[in-house]
Amino acid sequence: MKIGDYTISQNNPPFIIAEMSGNHNHSLDRALAIIEAAAETGAHAIKLQTYTADTITLNVSDGEFFINDEKSLWKGQSLYDLYKQAYTPWEWHEPIMKRAEELGMICFSTPFDETAVDFLETLNVPAYKIASFENNHLPLIRKVAATGKPLIISTGMATIAELDEAVRTARDAGCQDLILLKCTSTYPATPENSNILTIPHMRELFNCEVGLSDHTLGIGAAVAAVAHGATVIEKHFTLSRADGGVDSAFSMEPSELKMLVEETERAWQSLGGVVYGSMEAEKRSLMFRRSLYVAEDM
Repeated sequence: MKIGDYTISQNNPPFIIAEMSGNHNHSLDRALAIIEAAAETGAHAIKLQTYTADTITLNVSDGEFFINDEKSLWKGQSLYDLYKQAYTPWEWHEPIMKRAEELGMICFSTPFDETAVDFLETLNVPAYKIASFENNHLPLIRKVAATGKPLIISTGMATIAELDEAVRTARDAGCQDLILLKCTSTYPATPENSNILTIPHMRELFNCEVGLSDHTLGIGAAVAAVAHGATVIEKHFTLSRADGGVDSAFSMEPSELKMLVEETERAWQSLGGVVYGSMEAEKRSLMFRRSLYVAEDM
């Protein structure tokens, strides 16, 4: 399958997505700088999120609409205030996408409601992503799938039955190019909770491309994912964690994303096939193997 001009398959290097999310800190100049930095790392795509606080939640500051989790980066905030802080203004999408195109990057987005899909269609985005928090939102999946564009679905928290329903909904609505991303919906995630072995199982179960939406720190989980067949890796990206921002604590900096691009491609290159015996590259080393020679007159 292809997104833009990039072919996504096990015969190609992994497709690397830099997720901007709210790391623009409400500065368009910073958003454009993030795209430029991502392009320099060799990442193939930049991803946005398309919503407003009013389209995604209610302006309520208690109960399930208030974050009390002691381990949350966002403890003490209402969902409304968090999303108001994190959202990307819709009028920024066009200049962001234009800059990405100028730099040879693919730019697409995660819509969180049907109005966002309608808006993104006016910008002719090349693909869509469904976030883990929306993978049970079947009307949204149906609307996105009906565009006929490649669809990426993050699988955080979803059971096999829920994923099956999401996949069937997408395919029944017209989706022909589907990617499922293994995802652990904790921020940050730990290697112990990443369960990378799910990736080949998902490929077999749903007969589609698979990858990793990775919230761990570092590149280890991403490299392991590629070793187990992941063809897409998504990482949150920022210019510097020290700059702060809603997602900065689990976002990669430019030097780290560059290393991820290089090492995941190296992991892909190393997979090869099942090979025994001397390869062409080894033939010059045959002279060093243990050998028998007649050293005296027999």
